[in-house]
Amino acid sequence: MTEQETVRDIYGILGFIRLLAGEYMIVITNCDCIGSIGGQDIYRISAFQILPLAQDLSELSELQAQDEQHYVTLLEYHLKSNSFFYSYNYDLTQNLQKQSQFSADTLSAPLWQRSDERFFWNRFISSKLIDLAKNMPQLNDFILPVMQGFVNLQMTSINQKSFLLGIITRRSRHRPGTRYFSRGIDDKGHVSNFVETEQLVLYDGPQGSQPMQGKVRLSYVQTRGSIPVYWTQVINLKYTPRLWVGESRRSLSAARAHFDEQIRIYGPQILVNLINKKGYELPMGQAYARVIEQLNDPRLHYTHFDFHNECKKMRWDRIQLLVDQLQNQLEEQSYFYLDTANEKPLKVQTSVCRSNCMDCLDRTNVVQSTFARWVLTRQLREVGILTEKDVVDNHESFMVIFRNVWADNANAVSTTYSGTGALKTDFTRTGQRTKSGALQDLQNSLTRYAKNNFMDGNRQDAFDLFLGNYQVEGGNATAKYHSPFGSNRPLRVRVVPYILLFALFMFWLNVFRPSYSGFQSTTSYMLLLAFWISVVISGVRFAIQHGDDFVQWPHLVALPPTELETSETGTVEKGHMAPPEGIPLQTL
Repeated sequence: MTEQETVRDIYGILGFIRLLAGEYMIVITNCDCIGSIGGQDIYRISAFQILPLAQDLSELSELQAQDEQHYVTLLEYHLKSNSFFYSYNYDLTQNLQKQSQFSADTLSAPLWQRSDERFFWNRFISSKLIDLAKNMPQLNDFILPVMQGFVNLQMTSINQKSFLLGIITRRSRHRPGTRYFSRGIDDKGHVSNFVETEQLVLYDGPQGSQPMQGKVRLSYVQTRGSIPVYWTQVINLKYTPRLWVGESRRSLSAARAHFDEQIRIYGPQILVNLINKKGYELPMGQAYARVIEQLNDPRLHYTHFDFHNECKKMRWDRIQLLVDQLQNQLEEQSYFYLDTANEKPLKVQTSVCRSNCMDCLDRTNVVQSTFARWVLTRQLREVGILTEKDVVDNHESFMVIFRNVWADNANAVSTTYSGTGALKTDFTRTGQRTKSGALQDLQNSLTRYAKNNFMDGNRQDAFDLFLGNYQVEGGNATAKYHSPFGSNRPLRVRVVPYILLFALFMFWLNVFRPSYSGFQSTTSYMLLLAFWISVVISGVRFAIQHGDDFVQWPHLVALPPTELETSETGTVEKGHMAPPEGIPLQTL
């Protein structure tokens, strides 16, 4: 071994991806064991490495070499900024109820073959190994399904009875992306930000055992996802982007495909719409209700609960109104209950609650945690952890764990989609809305605004590159090459940010270092301050008027402009939504 060579532990292969210079192998170089389910360890990826394989960068032009580094940077950013989980033996992509339905032949198959392809996040970059494994079965052992989302496993107890409480959140790889560049539905029925969340309980009885084997297994599954119609919000530097809703007949076909798949997987759908019934969000509620009415499917149970109106003035206890309204359906829905001493489950979940707000983040998580708590009380009563009239809310030490796990889940889902932690987590953590929580929400909202307008183009590109929505063709220095990262922004647009920064700096300098200006008279000094203020105001006004030019758009995947018909005012307008010329936009 030479001095330059080093030995590095590899915990798994994420897959292979081809860029301009050739193939790269992405490997797991460190991981943390966060707990176990039924004796099978679960890991979170904490470090990775992107390894170039047999490349000759001399064959690339200077521009191609720059783009090659940009591609690698996008991959690194995607892997560093998201949470990934895996197990060598446990199928993290399937909930407990689905696993209980596997045949003996399925259970004996390689882990990746029985995984849920929706949540097999590295499915695209594993395709090379998957193809080779058809003729070389020994390679199956190197194909490692990795899930993007959230996993938290906590040992806890109530009434001196120990059990494991877990939350597993699985994020779909179909129609992925960032908050404003991935909205609504596509022609295949995939919706943006689709997430399955499973709350599970493993219990070995009053005596317990270490480690927890899970002789009794309880599970409750909920889903969330963007409103299943064609819609988007066009960012243009305004805090509230323009809302567009697509043609209803096209939405109807896509929504039918979406719900057919959801019903096939989960059974009847209890649809909980949490958006406002008036104002900016009104057209979305109307479009959703219209689609459900036109589908006329008895397996779809639609409820519109105006979260902000019902819970205004911090009356968050009124969420219980929604639980009371849906109680009969929740009881009929049931949950998964397996005692491993029996061959078949004692209970199965027969339907699913599909919740949404505009982003399927903040309001959605509050309501999902409320449903999960209501179901958990009934589960723990059934296995004897709680008495018949007891509720989990009476056990404060447990509720601290429960609330924090759900708040952490909210932050994990929100960070991937919006770029910040979730709003309203003070209620999830403490059971009440607080002023400090409202201030934290304000900070997160402002951070979201900045990231969504000025950083999400690169984040969207990272999603599309890693998941195979955009595939790089090999390059060489002699071939004609067009970089996807080129910018056609006018010079005046490119210079305005620098002028603004310089004007702000000069204004600050003259306010805090007035002697710097050198003026002897107050009038001259005030005129100078007024000048810099006018430059700032003019720059801001110009940016707002040409907001589309200042937004960071994605470069890799450009969908064609889509004809849209309803604006935020509810009036009918037809036109083509598109970014400035030369800048692609991923929308509908």
